[in-house]
Amino acid sequence: MLSTPHSQFAKNINGSREETTTSYDYEYGAPCDKTEVKNIGVQLLPLLYSLVFIIGFVGNMLVVLILINCKKLKSLTDIYLLNLAISDLLFLLTLPLWAHHVAHEWVFGNAMCTLFAGLYHIGYFGGIFFIILLTIDRYLAIVHAVFALKARTVAFGVVTSGVTWVVAVLASLPGIIFNKQKEEGSVYICGPYFPQGWKNFHTIMRNILGLFLPLLVMSICYSGILKTLLRCRNEKRKHRAVRLIFTIMMVYFLFWTPYNIILLLSTFQIFFDLSNCESTSQMEHAMQVTETLGMTHCCINPVIYAFVGEKFRRYLWVFFRRHIAKHLCKQCPIFYGETADRVTSTTPSTGEQEVSAGL
Repeated sequence: MLSTPHSQFAKNINGSREETTTSYDYEYGAPCDKTEVKNIGVQLLPLLYSLVFIIGFVGNMLVVLILINCKKLKSLTDIYLLNLAISDLLFLLTLPLWAHHVAHEWVFGNAMCTLFAGLYHIGYFGGIFFIILLTIDRYLAIVHAVFALKARTVAFGVVTSGVTWVVAVLASLPGIIFNKQKEEGSVYICGPYFPQGWKNFHTIMRNILGLFLPLLVMSICYSGILKTLLRCRNEKRKHRAVRLIFTIMMVYFLFWTPYNIILLLSTFQIFFDLSNCESTSQMEHAMQVTETLGMTHCCINPVIYAFVGEKFRRYLWVFFRRHIAKHLCKQCPIFYGETADRVTSTTPSTGEQEVSAGL
C-alpha cells in the first residue's frame, strides 16, 4: 500500500502488486492468503465510497454556496474555509472511480489514472494546509489582535491561498508522476509504482506534512490561544471562534492519523520486523480500515459547521428560504419574512468581527 486508495484497490483485485513481495511467507514457503481482505473490499467499499461522495459533495457545495452567497467572502477566514471546501471537493471527485476500481479493473485509461491521482493528492495536501492556515489565523486574531486587524485582509487571504495551492501541487508531484495504469495478469490496474527510494521518501514526506507539521502548529498556536483566553475569561465570542477551528483540526487528526501511522509501518515493515506473512496480512486489514476512515473525512467538515458553527446554521436556514423553500412552497408565508432573519442580530465591533469571522 503506497498511500493512495487505488493502490489498495489494485491489491484487492488480484492480490498482488509489482512491488509487493510479501504475498509469500518465505520462512515456510507458503503463500499468504489475503482473500478475506479482497472480499471485504469488493463487498463494502463501492457502496461506502458512493455514500461518502454523495454526502460530502452536497455538504461541501452548501458550504461553498453559503460562503459566496451569504457571507460574500468578507474575511480572511471565509477565504480559507472556501479553499478547504474546494480541497474536500477535489478529493471527493476521485471516490466514484476508486469505488469502481475496487470491484473491477481500471477501464478509464492512463491519462485519467494520472489525473485522478493528482486530484486525490492535491485535495489531501490542500486540506491539510488550509486547516493549518485556519489555525494560524485564529492564533493571530486572538494573540496578536492589533497586528491581525491590518494583516488579516481578504487580499492577503487570496495571495496566501494561491501560494498554498502551489505548495500542495509540489507536494503531490511524486504521487502523480509515479502513478500509472499497468496490466497485471489479465486486468488493468491504476496505482502508484514507486521506486523503493521514492516510496520511502513519499511516506516520510506524507507523515511530516500530514501529521507532525499540523501537530507542531496546533501545539504552538493553541497553547498561545489558551493563555490569552485565560486572561480574558468573559470574551465568549472568542471562545466560540476558536472552538470551530479547533474541532476541525482535532477531527482531522482523528480520521487521518491512524492511516499515516499504518502507512509508515507498512513502508518500513522490514525495519519494524513486520515482514512475515501474519504481520503483512494484518497490515493489509489495518490499511484498508484506516484508509477508509481517512477518506470519509472529506464529508465531515460540513457536519462540524452545522453542529459547532452557530452562524452556519443561521446562514443555512437563510439559504434554504431564499433558494429552495420558496420554490417548493410559494404559498407558505414563513418563507417571505425577513430573509436575513437577523443572522447577526447585534453588530459587533470591528475587532469582534475580525475575531468571530467565519462559520
